[in-house]
Amino acid sequence: MASSRLEFVFGDTPPAGRMLLIGAGASSDLNFFDPARTQIVQRLYPDVAALRAQGFEPVTEAQGDFDSAIVFLPRSRAEARARIAEASAHLAPGASLWIDGQKTDGVDSVLKELRGMAPLDEIQSRAHGKIFRVTLPEAGWLPADWPARDHEAATGFVTRPGVFSADAPDPASMALAEALPDKLPTRVVDLGAGWGWLSAQILGHSSVELLHMVEADAVALDCARRNVTDPRARFHWADAREFRLPEPVNGVVMNPPFHQGRAGDPKLGAGFIRTAAGLLTGAGRLWMVANRHLPYEETLRECFADVAEIGGDTRFKILTATGAQRPGARKTLAKGRRR
Repeated sequence: MASSRLEFVFGDTPPAGRMLLIGAGASSDLNFFDPARTQIVQRLYPDVAALRAQGFEPVTEAQGDFDSAIVFLPRSRAEARARIAEASAHLAPGASLWIDGQKTDGVDSVLKELRGMAPLDEIQSRAHGKIFRVTLPEAGWLPADWPARDHEAATGFVTRPGVFSADAPDPASMALAEALPDKLPTRVVDLGAGWGWLSAQILGHSSVELLHMVEADAVALDCARRNVTDPRARFHWADAREFRLPEPVNGVVMNPPFHQGRAGDPKLGAGFIRTAAGLLTGAGRLWMVANRHLPYEETLRECFADVAEIGGDTRFKILTATGAQRPGARKTLAKGRRR
C-alpha cells in the first residue's frame, strides 16, 4: 500500500539527490530508488535481511546529510515522532520531508499535529492512507519532547519509543518468570529478549552459567545491553526464527510475538517453537508463555515428545516441552509403525 502512494506521488522518478528512508521494510516496493544514493534506517533484522537482498545496505541510525527524506509511520505514536525528529536532524531548512502512513497507524493525527509547525502540501489519499510533504523550516521547529528519549519502564530498566511493552514489563513475561523453576539449566536462550526484563529474571537463577539473548529489534537490543550487564549474557541481533548456535543448549525461555503489524499471525510463535527445538539437546526443556487463544500445542507436539501446560490464567497459558526432535519426525515414525 505504501508503494502505491509513493508511485502516485513520484511516478518512477524519485527526487534527485541523496534520500533518507526511515522505516522502509520488507513489504515496501523500492524498485525505483537507487541504492547508491538511498540510505534506509531499519531496526528489525528480518526487514534488514530482505532489504539487503534488494541491494540496499540498511543502517539502524541515520548517518550523514540528505537532500530529502521519507518517513514511514509505525503504529507507535512516540516512535512516529522519533522518526520524524531523526529525519529532520539530517535535512537542511527548505528540504522536503515526506510522511507516509496508513490511517490505522495514525497518519491523520500526525498530519493534524504538524499543521502550523511547518508548510504542508502535496497531501494525497490512497490505499487507506495518506502521504504528504513537509517543507522544513529552520532548525528547532519540532517540540523538545519529539526526539526519542529513554524511558524508565521499571526500576533500573530503560526502554525507547516503539519497543515492545515500553512502559512496563509485559504481564505475560511476568507470569512466565514466576512459573520458572528455582533451578534452571546451565545454558539458556531467551528467544525474543526485547529490552531484557525477562532475561534479567532468568539470570537471577544462580544455576544459569550462560544466557543467549536473541532479539530482532536493534533498538530493543541496545536497551537490553544497558539493562543487563551480567557477564553471563550474550547478545544476538537476529531473527529468532532463523537463529542457530554451534552447540546445543539445555534450556529455552520465550514469550514469542504473535503480530505482524496489526494482524495477528500465530505462525510467528510457531517459528519460535521450531527454532527452540533445533537449539535444544534431547533432554533440554522449553518454557514459554502465550495468549490463551493461540493454538501452539500442535506445533509443540510436532517438535517435542512431551508437552504440558504448567500454569496460567484466563489470559495466558504457560507451557513446557522436552524431548526435542525434528518437526514431523513423530508423524513419520508413526506411519512406519503402522506398516
